[in-house]
Amino acid sequence: MENLIPLYIVIPLCTAFLIPIIGKFVKGFSKVISTIALISLFVLALNYLFTSNTVTLTNKIGNWEPFNNIPIAIYLVLDGLSGFLLCVIGLIGLLSVVYSISYIKLYTAENNFYALLCLMIAGLNGVVLSGDLFNIYVFLEVTVIASYALVAFGVEKEELEASFKYQVLGGIATALILFSIGMIYWYTKTLNLADIGMILKSKSDSNIIKFCQLVLIAGFGLKAAIMPFHGWLPDAHSSAPSPISSMLSGVVIKVAGLYVIFRIFFNMFIITYDIALVLTVIGTLSMIVGVFLAIGQWDLKRLLAYSSISQIGYIVLGISLGMMIMSKGGDKSLAVLAIFGGLFHLINHAVFKGLLFLNAGAIEYRTGTRDLSQLGGLSEKMPVTSSTSLVASLSISGIPPFNGFFSKLFIIIAAIKAQYYLLGIIAIIASIITLAYFLKFQKSVFYGRTKSVNNNINI
Repeated sequence: MENLIPLYIVIPLCTAFLIPIIGKFVKGFSKVISTIALISLFVLALNYLFTSNTVTLTNKIGNWEPFNNIPIAIYLVLDGLSGFLLCVIGLIGLLSVVYSISYIKLYTAENNFYALLCLMIAGLNGVVLSGDLFNIYVFLEVTVIASYALVAFGVEKEELEASFKYQVLGGIATALILFSIGMIYWYTKTLNLADIGMILKSKSDSNIIKFCQLVLIAGFGLKAAIMPFHGWLPDAHSSAPSPISSMLSGVVIKVAGLYVIFRIFFNMFIITYDIALVLTVIGTLSMIVGVFLAIGQWDLKRLLAYSSISQIGYIVLGISLGMMIMSKGGDKSLAVLAIFGGLFHLINHAVFKGLLFLNAGAIEYRTGTRDLSQLGGLSEKMPVTSSTSLVASLSISGIPPFNGFFSKLFIIIAAIKAQYYLLGIIAIIASIITLAYFLKFQKSVFYGRTKSVNNNINI
């Protein structure tokens, strides 16, 4: 099984390489090969989850042995958490590829689109599997470079401006991350996550490491678009093609930002209350500010983009709450509940926000607009989109019995039982406001008065 781990990277990388070459001569090759590649990745991830999810698998690229007890090989590590993330990447990627078969007709350069999408997925899988800091950085750059190009894929003014903003802030994030990696390497003389963790446990508390932790939070916080590092997200997510918006919101900001933050903090650093408090404050701010920014939006995709900031806040709150409880020596079962709630919401948000962005693309594809004030009465003309949008809206709003309710409930219960009552109340208020703007979305698009722009829809 260990020998199969590189396939998560090799399959999409080879697909991205083959599409521009063979796609020039074989019509439809990019659609077929991309679909096959994503099905293969999803099946591989499911196979691990159902057969070996209690076992941590390691693949040592090139079989390089440690030098002076320092790991120098490239380690790919597959465990239960990374297995879940690979499954989510494979599922959202597969749905985006299948969705793009018709949607891509709105654009030219079909081969370039599928090649960049596969390159993005290769980078995401690499980030999830890498066992050392430098290769996390390398695969992170592969992911975001593909993302920059895909955000600008329409080559209109709006798309190019959004991509430029994304690149500038992404470049700042990259510089912060690389600087912090350099500082950690200087301090520990190694880049392997497990090795760094062992060295830091044997050393006394250091201001250098605290500084590196804050810099990493800022760098990866920019990638994750958590408050106050969210400036690039609304433009990028609303300007990108809808299947790419689905990937960006459903997968990229979580893997390239949140996953790495929590992976390195749990694997490398000793969890402290101060850092956990910083993450909790950031998560709470994201959660509450995001909903207030979303409720005033009339552009459908911008509404969904601001909503992502709020939902990311729930994920950060859940996991950082668990970190605070652990750092204070509290009830471990409450810490586990909070962390589980955060991870569960990460998976839930990937599914329902991915679905919402795909539905937004379907609405724009059929009507030519995403302005809520210009839409209405689509429930009869687009019944499938209407039904799936309603389910996703209720899920993200935390209405039982949908999945979003349970992940939010776990976080709120953990907060209240740990006596962080204010955090629990804020989480409830944010969920109520979320319901308000998704009811606005449902009424404006599907159940409101039919507007003239919808009279020409041909389904």
